[in-house]
Amino acid sequence: MDIVYTIWLRNVKRYLRSKSRIVGSLGMPLFFMLMLGFGLNSIVSIPGMEEGYMEFIIPGIVAMSVLFTSVSSGIQIIWDKQFGFLKETLVAPVSRLEIMIGQTLGGATTAVIQGLILMVFALFIGLEPAGIVGFLVAIGFMALIGVTFTAFGIAIASRMEDMHGFQLIMNFVIFPIFGLSGALFPINSLPAWLRPLTLANPLTYGVEGIRYGLSGTAQIHPLISLAVMAGCATLMTVVGAYLFRKIST
Repeated sequence: MDIVYTIWLRNVKRYLRSKSRIVGSLGMPLFFMLMLGFGLNSIVSIPGMEEGYMEFIIPGIVAMSVLFTSVSSGIQIIWDKQFGFLKETLVAPVSRLEIMIGQTLGGATTAVIQGLILMVFALFIGLEPAGIVGFLVAIGFMALIGVTFTAFGIAIASRMEDMHGFQLIMNFVIFPIFGLSGALFPINSLPAWLRPLTLANPLTYGVEGIRYGLSGTAQIHPLISLAVMAGCATLMTVVGAYLFRKIST
């Protein structure tokens, strides 16, 4: 467990010391939240829901911030490969599983911190959480999203050497994941052919879990969302650990 803690602490410290990374990662989520939220709040109504469009998209934007930060944590693996740190770590007499878990928990923690910053900002523009318990529920789902997609990013990065190629592949993958998550539109209003794709997307359940925690309403039962996200987090950790162990030294 000392190895897991050390790797986790390294990732968190690097994140907290990089002020430009923190500020830069908030740019796109804030743009979506402010431009779409304020721009469409007065003209878009959510069928079957009393909340306005601003309150509807805030959980989705928080999930987007966690998603992007989590997946980008995989770049750390490629960065460590190029500068030799990963090789030194892998040849040490420690378990690769512990190294991978430390990387995953570190990436997930930074993603949750990023999401929390966005949630605090949202409090000043109209977010009214259902209560402290709901706030904690939202944080729990943020953590599950963080673990799932950090492990996903590590799995992809484990098979790559080029940082730019990784970024291109991640952009190709994560934008459809976000777009089909129901973050910006109600699942129930989707066309019949698109709804199965949305329900097959693990981020959908994370978004609905955060939405339930913050507003008390959701289009998917929170226990179903919890079960799906917990299962996805476990599965992706296993896959990520398997591919990480295949890295050659």
